Amino acid sequence: MRKLKILYAGSPEASAAVLEKLAENADGAGFEIAGVLTNPPSARGRHSEMIPTEVARAAEKLGLPAFAFEHLREESRAAVWPLGADILVSFDYGRIFGPKFLSLFPLGGINLHPSALPKYRGCAPVPAAILNGDRTLGICVQTLALKTDEGDILASREIELDGTETTGSLMDSGGKVVGVGAELLTDVLCSIVRSAENPAEERPKFSLPEGKIQLGEPSYTGFLKKEDGIIDWSETAEEIGRKVRAYNPWPLASTESGGVRLLIIGAKAAGGTTSELPGTVLPYRKSAGVEIACGNGTVLSATELQWEKKKAMDYRSFMNGARNFVGSVLGKGGE
Repeated sequence: MRKLKILYAGSPEASAAVLEKLAENADGAGFEIAGVLTNPPSARGRHSEMIPTEVARAAEKLGLPAFAFEHLREESRAAVWPLGADILVSFDYGRIFGPKFLSLFPLGGINLHPSALPKYRGCAPVPAAILNGDRTLGICVQTLALKTDEGDILASREIELDGTETTGSLMDSGGKVVGVGAELLTDVLCSIVRSAENPAEERPKFSLPEGKIQLGEPSYTGFLKKEDGIIDWSETAEEIGRKVRAYNPWPLASTESGGVRLLIIGAKAAGGTTSELPGTVLPYRKSAGVEIACGNGTVLSATELQWEKKKAMDYRSFMNGARNFVGSVLGKGGE
């Protein structure tokens, strides 16, 4: 029987890792990845070198044809159509699929989304969950709809959060989102393969599994901006600690010290209280990290810091070269 043909769409590291896991599972599961859709190369680094996406790199390693378009218009449809893909599978692609593009696929499309939909629709669900202090993170496979993240849910699972995770640790190649997400996508694709009618025919008919309508009050997340990471020291240490974890690896939590942008890479709420002005750097204790006064008398312990355009350092190394840092008051700079 002919295998279910997939066009995979994605761009960053987590999406590349899911692509690789699907490729590993494909042979024994009755589906094949016919091609990959990703974003064009972008300028990075000091010399603005044009760097392909992580998904493009993975496609090259897997020997898969890859397509990169600024817009999904007639040119992109003409390029993708000859693949004969049955379904579009998307995870963190970063662009909207219009009705003409989706019409290329007899089964439409499915999308992996790391939230318990309809909670945290949009492009930044993992930072939103961390900022909110959620104890679980939902992961869903949904049908692709014309409105963002409003498709029916085909599969879902929740993972426990212990309050130490960063967006990076959840979304990197070895993170829980990748592992669970790849399993859910594989399960859904295997279900589609099992649904095939008339297996003796050259082109069997596949069908999507029955989905569940999203229930509950929807919430939305938008594109992250550099200024989202600016720390407001009047917030509590717990709130600021969440911001540090949510915005790692981007845009990173930041403040200002002596007119220079300072990034807080790692931090957590510390015990004890203080009467110092929020933002004040407290007397240094080598066993406690760099302690900073926050709102409601709470104290944040910063464990990894980085001056802008310098290397990140653990707090001991940082304090070795931070003259007059203790007693200073950090501001809201960083624009």
